[in-house]
Amino acid sequence: MSMPDVKLFTIEEAENTLPLVRRIVGDLLDEYPRWRAAVTHYELLSGGASADWGETPELLASRTAVTRLAERINDYLTELTDVGCVFKGFDAGLVDFYAVRDDRLVFLCWRFGEDRIRYWHDVDSGFGGRQLLDPALFAGTTP
Repeated sequence: MSMPDVKLFTIEEAENTLPLVRRIVGDLLDEYPRWRAAVTHYELLSGGASADWGETPELLASRTAVTRLAERINDYLTELTDVGCVFKGFDAGLVDFYAVRDDRLVFLCWRFGEDRIRYWHDVDSGFGGRQLLDPALFAGTTP
């Protein structure tokens, strides 16, 4: 079986990352609404501005705030990538971990607020395809 160049997790390995992943996702979910609000504020300020006028100090400060928040969000996303997991959305705080089941690539699936990893799904099925995790089906799949 040929696997793509991704970090493969056992259930135990994925569970062991949850304290860190939970903190990072919590930070992401806190920052994202702030970024959205900052973008909206910037758009409101810039909507009536003319390119000939240049940036007012207020518009410059607003753009700087948007950029700073976007960089923080990007840093959190990079942290998750470095762990080896895949962040799947700001709405529910979904995180997937690559694993192997029956010699095929699947995701162990965790959602912010869940105390542990209880679900898995095929790589192409997404959240709607989540199935209860049966550790016996993943036995002996250590990468």
